[in-house]
Amino acid sequence: MRKVYLSIFMILTLSFLFGCSKDNESNIVKKLSKNLDDIKSYYLDADLVIQNNDDEYSYKVDVYYKEGDYYRVNLLNKENDHEQIILKDSQNVYVVTPSLKKSFKFQSTWPNDSSQIYLIASLYQDILNSKDRIFEKKDDGYRFDVAANYPNNSNLVKQSIFFDKDLNLKSADVYNDSNALQMSIKFNSIEIGKDIDDEIFNLDSIISKFDNEENSDSSSEEKEDNDKSDEENNASDVASIDDIIYPLYIPSGTVLTDEEKVAKTDGERVILTFDGEKPFILVEETVNANKEFSIVPAYGDPYLLPNTIATISDKSINWISDGVEYYLVSDVMSQIELVEIANSVTKITENK
Repeated sequence: MRKVYLSIFMILTLSFLFGCSKDNESNIVKKLSKNLDDIKSYYLDADLVIQNNDDEYSYKVDVYYKEGDYYRVNLLNKENDHEQIILKDSQNVYVVTPSLKKSFKFQSTWPNDSSQIYLIASLYQDILNSKDRIFEKKDDGYRFDVAANYPNNSNLVKQSIFFDKDLNLKSADVYNDSNALQMSIKFNSIEIGKDIDDEIFNLDSIISKFDNEENSDSSSEEKEDNDKSDEENNASDVASIDDIIYPLYIPSGTVLTDEEKVAKTDGERVILTFDGEKPFILVEETVNANKEFSIVPAYGDPYLLPNTIATISDKSINWISDGVEYYLVSDVMSQIELVEIANSVTKITENK
């Protein structure tokens, strides 16, 4: 009889412990849901690292959010100081590239329908929507392992999201199907409820800011042009593609069958044709900064490659890196294959 009571006691004790653990997770999730509903605005700064095989790319990230689906994400590449801005206002999505004085305009659902490691709502929603999440209470806070949702890159399958004891978001990691780390972000500071001026989300204000900074930098420098000859002053700097970039990754059964270099008015263009089981075309052409900001229509969605923001659609991906614009298109390849090729080209250009 004593053994029976002891067994019942152990079962009740284990049930209580497991019940408390489950209730703890349930309570944490409820608090996260309430915290998300309460967010009307925020500003955060973070450090983002993207892995591409053996290479690592680091970004300084600043994010502004305001109720009404207004977003501004500043991404500064720490290696080359290349800055780009993803901007979403009430109607459109833009990718602003100040160094080229170009703004690409999208009719896009970004940032919805996909995980975004640098956005609070995206990380929270991935936790709340996960059917198979794993919860762990740690000495310094909490950890959630949940599925990642990257439709344009199905290799990104899992993410770990960390909070401190007060449920402040601290960091997040994204892994591929081999459990290799692909992206990681550390949130340095998050200001929930920050009063953010509407001008932060105004494209014209962003353009004016960079124009004013450029004019200020120019006026502060010594003018050496006066010492140059008229010939030097009037010379046109026509860019050229000195080295054709070939992708490191090419789908099996596919080979390079043709390459053509043609002259443009302001530079050069290279067309690489690959035929076989997975045919595709890779176009590389020089790109120069505009004298004034221009808005260029873009078809697809913004997509963060290791060293730049690209435009990705069902059949193509294009991006600009180190003064060269790349356009990759295929009628038969999946988006993940397009991304793999683009990543292999990105790796080469960074290692040159």
